[in-house]
Amino acid sequence: MKKKQLSWLIAGIFTVPAAGVAQAQTSAVKAEEVQQVTVSGIRASVRNALAVKEASNSMVEVIASEDIGKLPDTTIAESLARLPGLSSGLDRGNASQVVARGLGPRFIGATLNGRELASAEPNRAVRFEQFPSESVSGAMVYKTQSAELVEGGIATTIDLQTVSPLKYSGRQASVKADALYYAMSKDVPGAKKTAPRLGGIYIDQFDDRKLGVALAFSYQDQPSVEKNVKHFGFNEDHSGDLNGDGKVDKTPWGWQDGIKRGTNERSSVLGKVEWKPNADALVTGDAYFARAKIKEPGLQHWSGDIGNWDGWQKGNYTSHDIRDGYVVGGTVKDVGLTTNDTLWTQDMDTFATGVNGKFNAGDWKLEADLSSSRSGRDSAWRDLRQFAKSGATVSWSFTGNEHQQYSYGQDTGNPANFGPATLYVDTDGHLRDRLDAIHLSAAHPLELGPINRVKFGARVSDREKKYHQTTWSLSPTGAIADSDYERVTIAGMAAPFIALKDFMGTTTKVFGANPCNADGRAPTQNDLLSGWRVKERSSSLYAQGDMEGEVGGRGYRGNVGLRVVHTSQTGEGMQSLNGAAPTAVSGGASYTEFLPSLNLIFNMDEQQERQVRFSVARAMSRAPLDEMRGSRNLNVDPNPVQPLTGSAGNPELKPMMANQVDLAYQWYFGKGSLLSAGAFYKKLSRYIGITGDTTTINGRGAVITRSVNGEGGNVRGVELVYQQSFDNGFGVFGNYSYTSSDIKENFPTASPFPIEGLMKHNGGVTLWYENSGYEGRLSANYHSAFVRNPTWGAGQLINNEAETYVTLNLSKQLTKSLQVRFGIDNLTNQKVVYTTAKNPFQQEVTEFGRRFNLGLSYKL
Repeated sequence: MKKKQLSWLIAGIFTVPAAGVAQAQTSAVKAEEVQQVTVSGIRASVRNALAVKEASNSMVEVIASEDIGKLPDTTIAESLARLPGLSSGLDRGNASQVVARGLGPRFIGATLNGRELASAEPNRAVRFEQFPSESVSGAMVYKTQSAELVEGGIATTIDLQTVSPLKYSGRQASVKADALYYAMSKDVPGAKKTAPRLGGIYIDQFDDRKLGVALAFSYQDQPSVEKNVKHFGFNEDHSGDLNGDGKVDKTPWGWQDGIKRGTNERSSVLGKVEWKPNADALVTGDAYFARAKIKEPGLQHWSGDIGNWDGWQKGNYTSHDIRDGYVVGGTVKDVGLTTNDTLWTQDMDTFATGVNGKFNAGDWKLEADLSSSRSGRDSAWRDLRQFAKSGATVSWSFTGNEHQQYSYGQDTGNPANFGPATLYVDTDGHLRDRLDAIHLSAAHPLELGPINRVKFGARVSDREKKYHQTTWSLSPTGAIADSDYERVTIAGMAAPFIALKDFMGTTTKVFGANPCNADGRAPTQNDLLSGWRVKERSSSLYAQGDMEGEVGGRGYRGNVGLRVVHTSQTGEGMQSLNGAAPTAVSGGASYTEFLPSLNLIFNMDEQQERQVRFSVARAMSRAPLDEMRGSRNLNVDPNPVQPLTGSAGNPELKPMMANQVDLAYQWYFGKGSLLSAGAFYKKLSRYIGITGDTTTINGRGAVITRSVNGEGGNVRGVELVYQQSFDNGFGVFGNYSYTSSDIKENFPTASPFPIEGLMKHNGGVTLWYENSGYEGRLSANYHSAFVRNPTWGAGQLINNEAETYVTLNLSKQLTKSLQVRFGIDNLTNQKVVYTTAKNPFQQEVTEFGRRFNLGLSYKL
């Protein structure tokens, strides 16, 4: 191996230990023989991450440990969202699920130390904000496929890696403490303004460095505060003519305004043990546990009954603003109005553990990995709902471009204006996901033409995901006194709210003991039809050859391989015919897929600074687990010639497939410096979308609304990267991606959305500085509008408008061990804007506000 390649490898192992094992592709250096060199600062992390990228035989993006931990990125999701070709949708103001190369979370594979993860989402998507910076030492984002990589990520596979204690020299420990301040909370009475964030890691070695241990923890009590105004949509089919021009004017169904003033409490614990009894054996055991407990009291108004169904409300309108056939503003009397005092709770947990053994037997390198992952989610929405005693006179002007003005024509902060309350507990839901796997591999040097090593492996996994829910409502046994309420006025919102001073205490007094407890309550018909269980068993075999040689005096390296995957799946649920009592039903499918791959890196100069990278592969992403449910709700026409109709899951869904090609030119023109241009093309087949499926059920024709495998199409794009570290302490990192696709969703019918996750334009600029103990980073990341599904149910697509998210982080090393840090998230107060049904007048606007943190780090 050439000296430069060896230096690449060593630098990579320092930063991302798992990447060094997986991607070094050489037997000349053993990862366990390399000692850790302690580095710090932005400059070191940038160089180390770039060294791994340069040495990898795949096209990858890398996050080094210092990039996560040195400055106060709260979670790995925020770091991932800055990488070329990647972005993220926001949840409660935090980066969460990743979008990559124009494809949404369904196309993102996620692993922890190379192991597939269970998920608290109904599909397969992983929420990356559950991984705090203290627990993760690095991340490798694979943009191209190789045979040894776990199948499942057409867009990318993101492998999160935990710290390797035997790579460090001696005992090390660090702790971080931050005070968080949420500026918008000052506008929301009762909302928390400040909160703590704590984290730390301890690393040590024993028994003459044969035994290493690592322990990490994190805790954050994050305020969950937001302001929201949501348009409900328009009466498209049964409205009337308001202005007398003989044309139907499409009137709105109404809108809601609301606030949240809750908390998002997150904690995690990581434990890892490495045992190296001799030079030929390394055994690792690790366990990771994360929990998120969300408790969000909220207040809302719902305005309704202004849809002018078949023209019946025409006489109630006194003014109107009609644009492109839509009534975007007006005044109408005698309409319904509700006040809603709500409480949303959501508890999520993830547990992942595994044992890994690496052994040398002569020239053979053997590896065995046994892993188990569990995830769960318990959630419920409680709504104390009251109707206005008299019809409201409402006025509104929703003209798009975030313009939302409205009034309710009465004092909505006075409880005397509203009638008796009803308590609704909507979808008290419980999700559980279990994933067990075993992976075996063997590698041996081989001189066969350009191939210098061959690796074989096998993996078996078993997964089960299930969900059930209960829904109920309660009428009061007595009246709620006006004195039990408080008036809540929100700065910047049009109308005040009423809220119970003691939500749980008052609802228990008025609705009986344990009014929000599902125990002993019978599920509704819809609850039974909403429950499901999916089982999936998969096995894979792979062979991969690593290559190195010369062509025309220039060196090349890479790998070629084949992965064969066989999967059997079963979807269970309940079936109802014409509203009859549900009965159990199930279905399933099996499939075998062949996934060849080739990765080549050509050195264009003697110093190997200029590289041309080429990759071709076939990749797969399995169907969302919740869409594989067996549940179905069918209408049966008495005429046997007529088809069944209704909605259903689809246990027969096959994975989405892609034939893909990548080509990139990379110039590593200095330490921590890169100029890169690349292009990719993906030919997707069997794309999954919800549509009316003509099929056969129990021997009878049926037209069922459900997810089906469609035709697919093309996804193509370019990625540009410029990164440079200057001698004066400054550095810059810029990237831009353009992606296009001819794949369409099946909604809206007249003008379908583009494929979920498609951002035509995506990029960012990060300016950083490090000198004399001072560090600073200013990042601005932009994405154009893209389609996403931010809700629980599949197919509820919206357009997430363009966003620019800006963060600022500063730090000063006060002593060798002590550092002070300051940061601002969402510096420009970017709002999240959803546009529904491709109608510019139907928007939902959510504001999270700026977030500040001030903290100290102490390192032993």
